[in-house]
Formats: sequence, C-alpha cells, structure tokens
Amino acid sequence: MKKYDCIIVGEGPAGLSAGLTLGRARREVAIFDDGTNRNRVTQESHGFLTRDGIKPQEFKELGLTELEKYPSISQFNTTITEIFKDNEHESFTVRTKDGQDFLTDKLILATGIQEHFSVPSVRNYYGMSIFSCPYCDGWELQDKPLIVMAEKEEQVLHMAKLVYNWSKDLTVITNGFKLSEEATQQLQQRNIIINSDQIKNLLGNGGILEKIEFVSGETFECSAGFVVPSFYRPNQFAEKLGCEIEENGMVVTDGAGRTTINNIYIAGETEKSGPSSLLISAGDGSKAAFSVNADLTMERF
Repeated sequence: MKKYDCIIVGEGPAGLSAGLTLGRARREVAIFDDGTNRNRVTQESHGFLTRDGIKPQEFKELGLTELEKYPSISQFNTTITEIFKDNEHESFTVRTKDGQDFLTDKLILATGIQEHFSVPSVRNYYGMSIFSCPYCDGWELQDKPLIVMAEKEEQVLHMAKLVYNWSKDLTVITNGFKLSEEATQQLQQRNIIINSDQIKNLLGNGGILEKIEFVSGETFECSAGFVVPSFYRPNQFAEKLGCEIEENGMVVTDGAGRTTINNIYIAGETEKSGPSSLLISAGDGSKAAFSVNADLTMERF
C-alpha cells in the first residue's frame, strides 16, 4: 500500500491551497473530497483578489486544474469515514466509505463546517436571497430593504450594526426572542424595525424570498437579507484523534496549523469552527502546508 507524505481531507480553498504548496514542494499528497462544501449553494464568491464574483464551483475547478500540473498530487472523490492513528509509528490510516485504506505520515484536516438553521425553510433561499456574510454579499444588496434574522441578542446587534453599513432600511426578525430594553433602544435609535414574532415559514419562488409567515398568522413582505446560522463540524475527526479543543469550539494550534497532536494539522473553517472567507481560508491552507513541509524536511534530512 502506497504511503503518502500528507493526506489532505477537504478540497475547499484551504485544502486546495495546501495541496498546491505541498505539490510544489515535491511531496506525495492525496486530497479527498465528497462535494459537500457549504458554499456549493452560493452563486458568487466575493473578496478574493483577481477572482471577485467567481462561482465557488468554478473556483474549485480552477484550483484542481492547477494541481494537475504536479504529478505527486492525487485527488479522490469520496467520503472519509474513519481515521486511525498508529501511535508506534506516528502515522495514520485513512479509510473511505467504500472500505479503501490509505496511509500517510502527515494529516491536514480541512473539511470546513456546515450551517444549521432553526427555521428549516431558510435553506430554500440560502445563497440566493438570504445570506450569512455581509462582506460577501452586502454590496449587491446595498440600499435595499433588508431583513436580519438572528435569535440571540449579541448576534442581533452584531449583524444589524454590520449590515447597516450597506443598507439603512432594516427589519430585525428574532423568531420569538425578546431583546433587552437597551438593545431595543440601540436599534430603534437608528430606525431599525424589530419583529419578535415566531416564524412559521418563509415563502417565495425559485430561491427568491417574497414574505415571512408568522405563527400569529401575520405576514411580512421582504425580498432579501441576512441570517445568523449556528455552525458545526460535519465530522469529529479532530476530537476523535485527540486534538485539544477550546470551549468556543476552536481547535488549539501553534498559530501555524499544527494541532496539539503530533503530525495532525488543521486549516480554514475546520480550525475556527466558524465562517471564514475564501482568501483567509486559502492563506490558512498555505500556512499549514508550510508547517507540514518544514516538519518533513527536519525529520528526514
């Protein structure tokens, strides 16, 4: 069985960037991905210099095409179900859903995160008329009437204040959560409308939001806005392998992608357990790859 220098789990911007760096360092690399990246519903990605407005799938395909130039990089379209650590040799066995095993000395976790919405019908409009990142989509919605959907006071205030930079015509929807008097005053001073009714459903057509239906029977007409989801890792690889996790969900690292477990590295949203931009995630991937190559160099010289 072939043994790789490094296996990268996930080929989003972090994983692709790590693969490119390691491929150029002439390392034997295998990248695994199952196509479940959360930005697959996004129509355009913004903020990545020279690629502003690119569709995420196109960005991914461009990255994969670039990796094809490097013969030491292998790519596999499959789901990894288990990762085993060989404590004696400090290496890893990666197992796919079809029962194949792959060996590696180093491991980069770059599987990203996923969103959870307390109102399931948000999913029907997510990435088309409802978004989670004003930096990514605020420009396209500037000066339009917008909603901000959030259910915790700190999230409401953070997102409302942020979105206010792009549009002053805001309605905050809290889905039954009652804001404090202080928070209410902060928003009302800026003429931001607050609706605390519980949401029954979101209605629209073809991904374009038209109105919100409340449990009370009332409706509110709207066409676009922002939501604050909760985020989670789609797997427990970092936890099962023993990586130290902070209370806020972030994986503890040395600042250069190395986790607290020898030979395990992490990059992008997987490390943060929260959303990040393409640009930052790509930088994280490069940083983790530099650490992998530096460690391999010192161990084998």
